[in-house]
Amino acid sequence: MQTDMKKSLLKGIEWMLLLFLIFLFLMPIVWVMASSFKNAGELFSWPPSLFGKNPSLDNYRKALEEGSFGVYFFNTVFTSLTATLLTVVVNVMSGYAFAKYHFKGEKLLFGVVLATLMIPLEVIMIPIFKVIVATGLYNSLWGLIIPAVASPTAVFLVRQYYMGIPDAYMEAARIDGASELNILMRVMLPLAKPVVSVLCIFSFMWRWNDYLWPKLVINSKERYTIQLALANYSGEYSVDWNSLLAMSVISMIPVILVFITLQRYIIGGMTAGGVKE
Repeated sequence: MQTDMKKSLLKGIEWMLLLFLIFLFLMPIVWVMASSFKNAGELFSWPPSLFGKNPSLDNYRKALEEGSFGVYFFNTVFTSLTATLLTVVVNVMSGYAFAKYHFKGEKLLFGVVLATLMIPLEVIMIPIFKVIVATGLYNSLWGLIIPAVASPTAVFLVRQYYMGIPDAYMEAARIDGASELNILMRVMLPLAKPVVSVLCIFSFMWRWNDYLWPKLVINSKERYTIQLALANYSGEYSVDWNSLLAMSVISMIPVILVFITLQRYIIGGMTAGGVKE
């Protein structure tokens, strides 16, 4: 009897701790979303209220009508989707090659790829910027996309995932007369849906939320991404908090949708990436 009471008490404490952590992580997001419906007076009123006395969509209407949010949104969507697509193509093929094909110097080459993980982005940012300028990609959306395509982290995840898939699938396909490209596209790629989904989520989130690199590469407002546009709401002497909050909420929606769509693959993809045959 006492044992059951102790278990129930411990379970109750665990649930209370879990609910507290959920509240701790979600409250800032809920507060930003609720505050986006307040007017300027209610935003800093005391005592604070969640939605205010007269919630409205004026902040969203003002931000959409007065700014070029549609242009910024398109630039961000194009950059994020294109970079994600190219990231998946390049890194899946690279990781697959390291996992399933053996060639002279493969371990050395893979070691070099892993070694780049230890180099901070700030160290190579200036050389990459010089390459972007020299190739004529400065102030271009492609200057945001191309440097982000090759990712040593993505190569490592894909390689480790494919290491856990038996070579028997490839051998059976070769016996049936399939080419190496068909084996990759029709046999091995469908088996890698979890890790591909993880790459899609991470790549999309990185590109969507990136601020520093677009700040260096983009110079004209018509090519601004959402993060650069949000920074413009902060003036020298004042901040347009109402428009900033409204646009921040809109900018969160695509990331949330992508995460909800593919989140079931995250745990499976990350854990399977550490398995070897």
